[in-house]
Amino acid sequence: MIQIYHNPRCGKSRSCLAFIEDTKQEYEIIPYLTDTPSFEELKKLLKELNIQPNELVRTKEKIWIENYKGKDLNDDQTIQAMVDNPILIERPIVVKDGKAIIGRDLDKVASFLD
Repeated sequence: MIQIYHNPRCGKSRSCLAFIEDTKQEYEIIPYLTDTPSFEELKKLLKELNIQPNELVRTKEKIWIENYKGKDLNDDQTIQAMVDNPILIERPIVVKDGKAIIGRDLDKVASFLD
C-alpha cells in the first residue's frame, strides 16, 4: 500500500495526493503534523528515502532559522529537531514497498508508483 505523509495546507502535498487518488491504487494518508513520526520512524523513513537527515529539513521555516540555523547538529539532533517540530519535515513523502521519495515532482511520483 502507498503511504503519503501529507500536509493539507501545502499545495504540493495536495497535488501529490490528488495524483495518487487518480491512480486508483490503495493508499493511506499520514497527517504527519498531528501524527508525528517518532525518532525511530523518522530514521526508518530517511533510510527508505536514502537521504541524510539535513536533506529532509525545510531550512526556510522560521522555526529552523530561529532555533537551528548555523548550529553544527549531528544526524540524531537533526532528526530530533524534526520530531519536535514536524513542520520542518519536507513534504509530501510517498512510501511504497519499502522505498520512499519526496513527492514534489509529479513526474517522479508517476515513475515511482509504476
